Amino acid sequence: MVGLSLGEKHFIQGGIDQNLRSDGRKRDAYRPISIETGVIPQANGSARIRIGATEVIASVKAELGRPNALQPDKGKVAIFVDCSPVAEPMFEGRGGEELSTELSVALQCCLLGGKSGAGAGIDLSSLIVAEGKICWDLYIDGLVISSDGNLLDALGAAIKAALSNTGIPRVQVAAGASGDEQPEVDISDEEFLQFDTSGVPVIVTLTKVGRHYIVDATSEEESQMSSAVSVSISRKGHICGLSKRGSAGLDPSVISDMISVARHISEQLINKLDSEISAAEADEDEM
Repeated sequence: MVGLSLGEKHFIQGGIDQNLRSDGRKRDAYRPISIETGVIPQANGSARIRIGATEVIASVKAELGRPNALQPDKGKVAIFVDCSPVAEPMFEGRGGEELSTELSVALQCCLLGGKSGAGAGIDLSSLIVAEGKICWDLYIDGLVISSDGNLLDALGAAIKAALSNTGIPRVQVAAGASGDEQPEVDISDEEFLQFDTSGVPVIVTLTKVGRHYIVDATSEEESQMSSAVSVSISRKGHICGLSKRGSAGLDPSVISDMISVARHISEQLINKLDSEISAAEADEDEM
C-alpha cells in the first residue's frame, strides 16, 4: 500500500485534473515500454516487459493433453500469476496470494473470456491435434518482478509477447486408432509451428481518479483511484473481455465511454507492442 501525505494526494489529483500527471504524462499516455523475448530457454516461449518501473515476465509451456469432453474441438489454456515478495513488501504472505489470484482471474476473463473459454482472445481451436482425443495444453505463467502500477496491462502485454515467441512442436498422428483409443503420435524435435497471435488482444486499464480516468496508472495514482475498468481488445477492435475493480460503482454510460476510449488507445498500444516484439525477436536471432 502506498502511503501519501495529504499534499501529495492533492498534487496527484490536481495534475490529473489539469491533464499533466506528476511524471509529465497526459491522462492517455503510457510510460516507456521495452520487451525482451526468449528470456527462459526451457519454456516454449517467454518474454520480459517493462512499463516504467513495472517489470513482469511471462512464460508458455506446451504439453499434450486430452480435450475437455464438453469442448472436444478446443485445446486448453491455464494462466497463473506469481507476485514476488521482492517486488513489493505487501506481496509477503496472504497479500501476494490474494493479488496473484485476482490477476490470474482477471487475465482469464480478459484473454479467455472466462472459464468457459467463450469469446476467447486466444484461438483454442488452433490447439487441437486430433479432435476429441489430443490437444495442446498451454500453461502460461506470469511473474511480477517489480511493481509500480498497471500490473494487469503489463502481464497481458508480456503474455502476448511470450505467445509470439512460442514454438509448438509439429505432431504427426498415426492412423488406425478407433473409438476412445488414443492414437500414437510422433513429436518433432526439429519442426515447430509458430503460435498465431494475430487475434490475441491487448489489455487497456482505465483508472478513475477524481473526475477523470487515466491509462497506465502508477502505484501512487492507483492508491487514489475509486475504480478501474480493464478492457481486452483485439486488433480488429473487438472486445474480448472486461474486468472491474474498486468499490465505487460506475454508470453504464461511463463504462461505455471508457470502452470507447480504451478501443482508441488499444490501436496505439498494439502498434507499439508489435514494434517492440519485432525488435526483440530480431535481437534474439542475432544472439
